[in-house]
Amino acid sequence: MDLPVISNSHRIAALDKDNCLSKKCHLECINFCPVNKSGSECIILDSDEKALISESLCNGCGICVNKCPFDAITIVNMAHEIGDEKIHQYGVNSFRLYRLPIPIPGKVVGLVGKNGVGKTTALNILSGNLKPNLGSYEKDVSWDDILSNFQGTELITHFKKIINNELTVSIKPQAVYKLKDYWKSDGLSLLQSIPNNNFSDDIIEELNLSTCINKPVKDLSGGELQRLSIAFAAIKEADVYFFDEPSSYNDVFQRLAVSNTIRKLSDKGKSVILIEHDITFLDYLSDYIHILYGEAGAYGIVSSSSSTRTGINNLIDGYLPNENIKFRNTKIEFNVYSPSELNSETQSIIEYDDFTKTYDNFILNVSSGKILEGQVLGIIGGNALGKTTFMKILSGIEKADKDNIETKIKISYKPQYLDSNYSDNVRNLLYTQGSQIDDEVFNNEIIRPLSINKIFEKNVNTLSGGELQKVAIAICLMKDADIYALDEPSAFIDVEDRMVLARSVQKFIKSNNKSAIIIDHDIQLIDILSDSLLLFDGNNGINGIANEPTNKFDSMNKFLQQLQITYRRDIESGRPRVNKYDSRLDKEQKSNNQYYYLSKAE
Repeated sequence: MDLPVISNSHRIAALDKDNCLSKKCHLECINFCPVNKSGSECIILDSDEKALISESLCNGCGICVNKCPFDAITIVNMAHEIGDEKIHQYGVNSFRLYRLPIPIPGKVVGLVGKNGVGKTTALNILSGNLKPNLGSYEKDVSWDDILSNFQGTELITHFKKIINNELTVSIKPQAVYKLKDYWKSDGLSLLQSIPNNNFSDDIIEELNLSTCINKPVKDLSGGELQRLSIAFAAIKEADVYFFDEPSSYNDVFQRLAVSNTIRKLSDKGKSVILIEHDITFLDYLSDYIHILYGEAGAYGIVSSSSSTRTGINNLIDGYLPNENIKFRNTKIEFNVYSPSELNSETQSIIEYDDFTKTYDNFILNVSSGKILEGQVLGIIGGNALGKTTFMKILSGIEKADKDNIETKIKISYKPQYLDSNYSDNVRNLLYTQGSQIDDEVFNNEIIRPLSINKIFEKNVNTLSGGELQKVAIAICLMKDADIYALDEPSAFIDVEDRMVLARSVQKFIKSNNKSAIIIDHDIQLIDILSDSLLLFDGNNGINGIANEPTNKFDSMNKFLQQLQITYRRDIESGRPRVNKYDSRLDKEQKSNNQYYYLSKAE
């Protein structure tokens, strides 16, 4: 969401070079620019045949933004008080970051915001891996100038330690799969290789790495790689620890274990910076929050620090009251209702009897159940319990041991793992999937809210994980079906888009009187989306038990009891919040066997 136009401002002109396709357009940005028409050269075609915009000549009219057929240009007017706090800019018409978060000894500071607004850039600057240029990208900025910029702030000491090589940092990167290229041996030897480490067998047990720690790193799953990377970062002796999206690939049980590992570092007086898109995980672990907002790929602004509750509620509201900044037009609403309000007379769209699916080393046992018309059924449980197998069997992709599921309904399935092996662009891929790409309702409910229209011209094999996920969701929903089955739709998608995704999918399902099955580890997303829940129990990788679908309260209550965590509803927003372990509310709810609340009044 662009900031309001303010007079006496700094102007940002940002170009998405991937979307700037001068050979496919009529150079509308150049031909319609009023400054160009007056005889000046505000927008020209650079040597790489991409638009080059002069920020000093641009008058902020926005005509080029509206005329560009590929959504390649962003023009923003930035208030002076923010514009003067530029920390880094990568180049002309490229991304720039304003302000920085502040590490606090003994505390976990969470960074939250949509992708592409500078979270990783902030992490790289604070860790000393990226020298801030204060916006002067054409010359080398001296450390004296940098220290002068931060004089009188809490970050001055931090940067002095970086300059004097006195700051030790430990980083858990986002791209954990790169660990396979870094280390060719097993996980245990990797942990033991760290000089002056705090390694003990306890962290292996705590992070559920016992069964995989002696495997070659190249053979580890995504979740195992993630937890090994967290262990690698946590056992280093450092002043500041950075964890970039540590919940990815992990189920809720594993995320809880990860949070305990990270919390132990702050309890030792260490500074911890956490980048995370799972609001539940962020809420449970963080002491303070910085919201990063702006325009993806164009600019990002770091908000002032606030308490975790206040920060997440501000994120949901899309408004920062202390700074009087509205960074999103819509507020995220949470439905608060009791199970008795669900319509028990709704017709079922599919019913299935008990069935099993047996593999060499795994067996899935499924209790009978049904899915109702217009219902969103959420599926929750740990990894390796057969959730994806269950969905594939219902979808007809796999068969049960005794193929006793007979149905004439059509199910559209979005798989857990996405295929990017497509050499054409997003627009053409979507056109091959069905006619709804031209349907205005579908565009308004799915394509535009998820910003898929902004990546139409990008080749599918160049998309980020989040972009590819959105396209896969759109393809699933475009198909003519009775039930839409989405396996982990939140993976790689940022926190704001997850909430937009939940509302968009829910609206699409309800307005078209369809049904949906959603598997996800983001409890917040499942809570927003689902009408009822199906809980998976069992022993990971050995046997899975799919219970009968029940109302949200009963399944969530049982699931949270397994986790030994309790939820309450936030008084202001209605969102679920995890109680601090052994707090008064935690003890009270556990004594009453009320692990999950559906009403703010309860």
